[in-house]
Amino acid sequence: MTSPTSSVPLSRLLDLTADAVQAVRAGRSLTDVIARVPADARPGVQALAFHTMRWLGSAGEVRALVAPKSPPPNVESLLVTALALLWPTGEPAPYTDHTLVDQAVNAARHRTPVAAGFINAVLRRFVRERDKLAAAARHQPLGAFNHPLWWIERVRHDWPTQWQALLEAANVHPPFTLRVNHRRGSGEAYLQRLAAQGRAASLVDDPALLGQAVVLAEPCPVTQLPGFAEGEVSVQDAAAQRAAPLLVGDGLPAGARVLDACAAPGGKTAHLLELAELDLLALDSDPTRLVRVQENLNRLQLKAEVRAGDARDTAAWWDGRPFDAILLDAPCSASGIVRRHPDVRWLRRPDDISSLARLQAEMLEALWPLLAPGGRLVYATCSLFRSEGAEQIDAFLQRHGGGDASLDPLSPGHLLPLADNGPQPSAGAPRALHDGFYYALLHKA
Repeated sequence: MTSPTSSVPLSRLLDLTADAVQAVRAGRSLTDVIARVPADARPGVQALAFHTMRWLGSAGEVRALVAPKSPPPNVESLLVTALALLWPTGEPAPYTDHTLVDQAVNAARHRTPVAAGFINAVLRRFVRERDKLAAAARHQPLGAFNHPLWWIERVRHDWPTQWQALLEAANVHPPFTLRVNHRRGSGEAYLQRLAAQGRAASLVDDPALLGQAVVLAEPCPVTQLPGFAEGEVSVQDAAAQRAAPLLVGDGLPAGARVLDACAAPGGKTAHLLELAELDLLALDSDPTRLVRVQENLNRLQLKAEVRAGDARDTAAWWDGRPFDAILLDAPCSASGIVRRHPDVRWLRRPDDISSLARLQAEMLEALWPLLAPGGRLVYATCSLFRSEGAEQIDAFLQRHGGGDASLDPLSPGHLLPLADNGPQPSAGAPRALHDGFYYALLHKA
């Protein structure tokens, strides 16, 4: 974890981070919680909270070892936050042990004064016996892999030879990947502009991304990216950049009618319009999230019809004209993007996966009749779970056994966020350059 740059005292950041951890445990999204943190403290709290979410399982196991009787939730949340920040990750520590313990105790005095001595004793013991306690915590699956037990078992079932690497990869910081606007320039040219700023970067070596995906060696605020405000570049993971080229293929005819069925926040919508002249409908069930879609289109100087609607309730929004192509980036567990959203693993419940799979099947069945004969549909999820990927499409093809639906043999299938699966980086760039995704390209007879 890099040291958060903040003028706010560390004790205050720890106090706010503990509040965020407690909120996630109560079922609230970390993104929503951090959005309500005071602006001056927000970057620091985000850095600390993301780190804590990644190592929450290990911290919880250590707490159980050192203090078997669970303290009150507001004390527990501060304690596991501090333990996660003291956990040996192999990364450079942003704070010394003494500073972190001292500031955590200060936070406890502000938060729950009577617990300050207890937190001081637990943290000092962990610092003294860190190697022994960490080894003991790692003997438990939660402490070893930092995911709920049901999640660990599902990944092990779906990927029996890669499950450990996948769980470990979820705690690695994701790359900072850009998509260069195809209408405005090439990836190679943009690399030169970054180099002129002194920013090291490389192209993702994957022909499917058309030479437009750029990875920065170090992340930076988007306001510092050359041409960002003018719409020359966007932030988008390499796996997410697969969707638009897959749907456009060798080229949809000018003016082709296209549906982006779950469009928010609009990255894939914009990418489609960067690649082709389309009559595009951007649909999403959440009107508030469509504001972000329109903002992205405005920045990139692109146009689409933006409409709120449930993709399953086609009678409420479809005008009866068939679509030449449909992108269904379906709601899913987000199990493939936990590097970027580390709270997701703690928010999901086992029943969520079967509910989401039913929703995905309903969307496929509702949208398929809207596709013109000879049209194509790309089904995508940012999930590692086979029930939201290969198994979902297998079931769909069985239901359409009459031959009106076929799976393109060049469909990417499951993209795993591992260095040996998927696009490899250029020399000197970090490995595992994409999130976990599933893609199927379906053709209508």
